[in-house]
Amino acid sequence: MKILLVDDSKTMRNIQRNVLSQIGTHEVEEACDGQDALSKAMAFQPDLILVDWNMPNMDGLTFVKTFRQTNKATPLIMVTTESEKSRVIEAIKAGVNNYVVKPFTPDLLSQRINETISRKAA
Repeated sequence: MKILLVDDSKTMRNIQRNVLSQIGTHEVEEACDGQDALSKAMAFQPDLILVDWNMPNMDGLTFVKTFRQTNKATPLIMVTTESEKSRVIEAIKAGVNNYVVKPFTPDLLSQRINETISRKAA
């Protein structure tokens, strides 16, 4: 499975990459903001995208809306510190398939990834 990690924090991308390798996913591409992610998503063709909300240049919500204009199928998980219910609803309306609030445990992240992939396969 190919996964694109979109977060302006290198540390957070490393944490996510470690969780992914624990669940057997090693094909991982990284992007530092939404703008970077748009170009990398076209070339990499990920099976899943984990995207942060708050980033410079293009935030995660703008990325989701822009990405969804051309790609309705690839599952997106918002991984963010934004925990207000209104923000979660806004992200889901924009097109995310699941939502993880930072800080998260490795178990929670892998559970959300498995849920999201299972739903896509069903």
